[in-house]
Amino acid sequence: MKVKAIIFLAGALMIGATACHKEKKTEGYGDEARPVEVAEAFTDSVVLYATYPGYLLAEYYAEVVGLVNGRLMTMNYSSGQHVTKGQTLFTIDPTLYQDAYTRAEATLKSNESNLVYSKQHYEAVLKALEDNAVSRMEVAQAESAYRQAEASVNDSRAALHTAQVNLGYCNVTAPISGYATKNELSIGNYITGADSPVKLAEIYDNTHLYAEFEVEDARYETMTAGNATEEKVLYKNVPLKFQEPLKNTYTADLTYVAPSVERTTGTITLQGKITNIDNELKAGMYVSISLPYGENPKAVLVKDASIATDQLGKYMYVVNDSDIIVKRRLDVGEIYRDSLRVVNKGIEPGDKYITKALLTVRAGERVKPFLAR
Repeated sequence: MKVKAIIFLAGALMIGATACHKEKKTEGYGDEARPVEVAEAFTDSVVLYATYPGYLLAEYYAEVVGLVNGRLMTMNYSSGQHVTKGQTLFTIDPTLYQDAYTRAEATLKSNESNLVYSKQHYEAVLKALEDNAVSRMEVAQAESAYRQAEASVNDSRAALHTAQVNLGYCNVTAPISGYATKNELSIGNYITGADSPVKLAEIYDNTHLYAEFEVEDARYETMTAGNATEEKVLYKNVPLKFQEPLKNTYTADLTYVAPSVERTTGTITLQGKITNIDNELKAGMYVSISLPYGENPKAVLVKDASIATDQLGKYMYVVNDSDIIVKRRLDVGEIYRDSLRVVNKGIEPGDKYITKALLTVRAGERVKPFLAR
């Protein structure tokens, strides 16, 4: 009986071991490997691009300033409103300057009357000198009074002009046409613009804007190959990218190149002019461009949608020669033809990588790869 029990136990252990072996074999490596769609990395000649951030500048910009002393009386526009050149935007209490103008005007009239008298007296003395009725000293005195009267009239005219200009400054007008910002100071505030101009608002003419970028000196030399001139367009119809999709699409011709390199950053400023459609663009908006700087005749390309990202960076699931999934870390380059991505390191031409079901596969799993059509 003991011998039979031992034989039975040994048989049970062998069956259990066999079952465990089969279970272990089928866990990820069994014959029932699932099919997965793959694509092969390939090479192509690719133009290399570098992306540069920039921002928009208004073609025309001006500050609205108060140039006289006084209390702000009125604001004659709404914040953000389009205003026209010469339109009155603010008024400053004109009392002080109206009085100065009145005094200057009265002084001028008085001096003009004195000039008429002095001239007539001088002419009379000259005539009397012909008859020896007066001395030459009297003639000299009359001429001096006449010349002083002339100078007083000229001074009075200048003073009246200054008073008139200052009185005009009480009406603060728009220096250019464009969109006016919110007022810097509220109505009722006292400003001292006669001492130093006081900014009241800003005006931006956004009809045309400039996209401005900073490009590395060395990269700029590569782009131009030493052929750029002041008159030459560096790049034509460069697509502009914004942080959020816009209703209209925009391109720019990069025509301005700064005449010198910024020493602190080692960069050169490039600028392109843009026509603003429907006033959609605003000065200060973030914008970026991609500029070609070279060519890679054997760039390795994969589908960008097959690249995943984790805390360590970019990676792909590659199927090796044993049909086992391997997780590969990547060093990637720029997008190519909207859907492909240049891979600088991590993938070789001909490597098969998984294109679908990326969230369900795992490294170490055996699969049945088939090429996507």
